[in-house]
Amino acid sequence: MNARETEVDNLKQQGNACVKEQKYEEAMFHYTHAIKLDSQNYSLYSNRSFAFLMMRQYHYAMEDALMTIQLKPDWSKGYFRKGEVELRTFRFSEALQSYNKALSLQPNEPKILEAMNRASRSLIKDRRADQQIPWLGAGVGIILGVIVVIADYVFTNKPTLTHPLLMALLTMSIAMLGFGIAKGFRYFVKCQRKSLLEPPVDLFPEEKEDLENIDVEKSNEKEKHPKYSKAQARQRFRKGKS
Repeated sequence: MNARETEVDNLKQQGNACVKEQKYEEAMFHYTHAIKLDSQNYSLYSNRSFAFLMMRQYHYAMEDALMTIQLKPDWSKGYFRKGEVELRTFRFSEALQSYNKALSLQPNEPKILEAMNRASRSLIKDRRADQQIPWLGAGVGIILGVIVVIADYVFTNKPTLTHPLLMALLTMSIAMLGFGIAKGFRYFVKCQRKSLLEPPVDLFPEEKEDLENIDVEKSNEKEKHPKYSKAQARQRFRKGKS
């Protein structure tokens, strides 16, 4: 083991120790430093994916999980990491697919089987919520409609809703409104979940552009003023004198 490999291993061990102590940000820095020294080490990306996951940095956790799979497609942990990110971001169907792939590479692994059970239960619960919550909203709407009808009859001198058909129409309208609101709420929740894997907003895009422009200017200056060896410089000086 050469010096670089030794340093990478030490950084990895330091990161692992930080994970055990739940110091995930510190662990992430150790893994990142190690990756800079060994960018093809798939286990480092896997470990950093877990650190990002615990930091709730789901976009970066997914990126590292995908990099793990890219570097080592026959390693189950890459797909397991991907499934963990998908499970945390409420993508239960995708998580099950990732866990299935991990299980095909490492059959009967208890940790993967347990994760699959969690994902299956969550998927069933989520689908049940999609079906039940709108009707729950409709039920609440019916109750509110009945309350409005009773209040109109009890607390007003001249009730507006005297005809049974009007009472029924009002109750049904409020029930439909409740159904629509609940349906919209579920749609909003789904949209919020999708945004969990989106890349974070760059708060300082102008600074990056300035740095890029500076780099371009420096490279242009280097092209305009190429470096010469001492011998070449002497030759150019002699030609200039002659």
